[in-house]
Amino acid sequence: MKAAWLLGALVVPQLLGFGHGARGPGREWAGGWGGALEEERQRESLMLKVCSLPQNLQEVLGLPTGVGNKDTKEQQEEEGEETATAPTSRPSPVPSPSPTPEDTITYILGRLAGLDAGLHQLHIRLHALDTRVVQLTQGLRQLRDATSDTGDSVQALKEAQVRAEQEHGRLEGCLKGLRLGHKCFLLSRDFETQAAAQARCKARGGSLAQPVDRQQMDAVGRYLRAALAPYNWPVWLGVNDRRSEGLYLFENGQRVSFFAWHRAPSPEPGARPSAASHPLSPDQPNGGVLENCVAQASDDGSWWDHDCERRLYFVCEFPF
Repeated sequence: MKAAWLLGALVVPQLLGFGHGARGPGREWAGGWGGALEEERQRESLMLKVCSLPQNLQEVLGLPTGVGNKDTKEQQEEEGEETATAPTSRPSPVPSPSPTPEDTITYILGRLAGLDAGLHQLHIRLHALDTRVVQLTQGLRQLRDATSDTGDSVQALKEAQVRAEQEHGRLEGCLKGLRLGHKCFLLSRDFETQAAAQARCKARGGSLAQPVDRQQMDAVGRYLRAALAPYNWPVWLGVNDRRSEGLYLFENGQRVSFFAWHRAPSPEPGARPSAASHPLSPDQPNGGVLENCVAQASDDGSWWDHDCERRLYFVCEFPF
């Protein structure tokens, strides 16, 4: 009992001071919120202390029982109200229901329908591409046909040009050259090998001259002598023995049966005969395998064998 009185002597003055406001010179704030908050904390601390006292001590001190409990209950109710009112501003998310098998089947069917629509669109585009490819193929075929027709036309024009050049050469040979029976001979003053000369005569519709008898030989000799006098020039004829040494053929493949080879001049009357040939005009042919083509001298019309790669004048013949 004595201890209870002692504890009351310590606690009651504090309660009384708190009840009167505990106004001291150090606790008066000029309307500030800091002092009010501090007083509220002290009040709560004191109420907790009072509530912790035994009930018989509260009766001895003359304090109403349940004060602290009441305050505590009011505080808990206020906190409960705040807790109850707080979530209203932020509603908690409602959990979504779990999908049922029917929902899963519906989802799969929807996806399959989307895929089917996509495949249909792809088929449409593939059909359009196939149509375009067919059109391009037809266009290419038409271009190839047109190109083939153009190539045929170009080839026909080339052939017509060749025929025109041959006809022009034939007419020029007969008009400017020597006409003899059914042949015309025309001298060309361009230096060419025997093969190149034959090619040029052929391009103009003829060939190198092919005198087949004495009459044609004499006529060609007179023509060349008159055209090249006073000089002596060898002129290619269409005669050679390329195929076989000593076998002379015309350019058309016929065998030569008439020859007019050059012969060395006979010795002067009363001079001793010499077995050696004339150094400047030996008997022809004398070149062997090195000289396989025949040229005609323009001064006397005699035949000489020469290297086929030698570049000489040439005379063409044309049909009339």
